[in-house]
Amino acid sequence: MTTMAQETAVPPTASASLSAIRRHELAAFLRHRREHLTPEQVGLPRGRRRRTPGLRREEVAQLSAVGVTWYTWLEQARDIQVSVQVLDALARALLLDHSERSHLFQLAGAVDPTPAHACPSITPAIRQVLEELEPVPACVQNSRYDILAYNRTYGLLLCDLDTVPPEDRNCMILSYTDDDWRSSIIHLPEAQRLMAARFRATMAGHLAEPGCQMLLKRLRAESPEFREVWNRHEVIEHRSRRKEFMNRYVGHVSVDHTDLWLGPEAGARMVTYTPADEESRRRLERLHTIALERGSA
Repeated sequence: MTTMAQETAVPPTASASLSAIRRHELAAFLRHRREHLTPEQVGLPRGRRRRTPGLRREEVAQLSAVGVTWYTWLEQARDIQVSVQVLDALARALLLDHSERSHLFQLAGAVDPTPAHACPSITPAIRQVLEELEPVPACVQNSRYDILAYNRTYGLLLCDLDTVPPEDRNCMILSYTDDDWRSSIIHLPEAQRLMAARFRATMAGHLAEPGCQMLLKRLRAESPEFREVWNRHEVIEHRSRRKEFMNRYVGHVSVDHTDLWLGPEAGARMVTYTPADEESRRRLERLHTIALERGSA
């Protein structure tokens, strides 16, 4: 009798054929991008004897810090494993934009580990909701605490978020490494403990994702506090709770944290901080006014 698993399984030959197609598409994509970049675009001298259109293979290998032979094998569609770190380096070396970078990772069958600067959940309607919530601070985060979008009040609540590089706009990284962010959280050790516990609970469903692994690796490397908290193996589910911040512009603010999930799965969510009392409301209104003035300056 044929089982359901046997009926739905992908035949090995079909899987191998799909893998070969993706390798050839990846090779063609890399070759096309290499041939359409000039040496001047990547800061290299042109030289007098250049016959190859665009960049040479050895130049791409040099820029991305990989071996020439290994990169040549990629352009030859050889069946080799490509790490996310190498894909990231190639994307940077070839000056890929967001769409091209996403295409590169898809062809390689890998998950882009960098923070999601663009996200399908961040629609114009969601951005409008963030604006309409003003002066209530609100942002959209994904499962690994990357801040994908935020309104102006949130942008000044814990630090000047506009000055933070996009790759560092992650609540875990900021709460363990950024002095301005950390000084704004009144009960910092408790906030760090709960955040790490929630992150551990979330990771149970994303253990193989490079993005989570690279975030964990970075936190371990940059924060002794995180290493100590992480080794406790605490697990806590997401839930609403009261938070207190000491804002540099308006002083003490007490808010109620609420997560609003944007889909059926625990992925992207809108995080809101509604004022817990009238004084906090007035101070958030003042913070919103400050944010508007800074934006128009």
